[in-house]
Amino acid sequence: MRIALKYGLLITLGIILWVVIAHALVPNPNSKIHSLGAMLFFNLAEISGIYLGIKAVRSEGGSEIEFKKGVKAGIAIAFVYAISSCLFFLIEILILGPRIMAGEAGTQTKPMWQVALGAFAGFFIFAILFGVIYSTLISFLLALRAKRQGV
Repeated sequence: MRIALKYGLLITLGIILWVVIAHALVPNPNSKIHSLGAMLFFNLAEISGIYLGIKAVRSEGGSEIEFKKGVKAGIAIAFVYAISSCLFFLIEILILGPRIMAGEAGTQTKPMWQVALGAFAGFFIFAILFGVIYSTLISFLLALRAKRQGV
């Protein structure tokens, strides 16, 4: 659980830094930096955090890690990341208001609570879904590599 907290919160810290720096340097919420760039960075951060977390679980338990144990660790990291990132975005919206989300289609016509709820649900679900996929792939590749090395 400690590893999931550590790496999940590290991913969230990366996301926070990305959002703060990107919005400070490029204030236009319609910029591709805030859509395409964020999507790319968020996924790379999640992949990196899950990979490092699974490697940490592996080093804690010796040189060999079971596939299932790696997947569980990765999903736990993704869950911590999803919850903590949603909390960050909630605080950000409460402090800064909806101007950060103004670039998304339909945000001007819907009530703010609907926009925020949809954004949080989508972010949470996709963070968990991609976390499952990334955890499975990383665990499989690490187990395959360990098998080939005879570990």
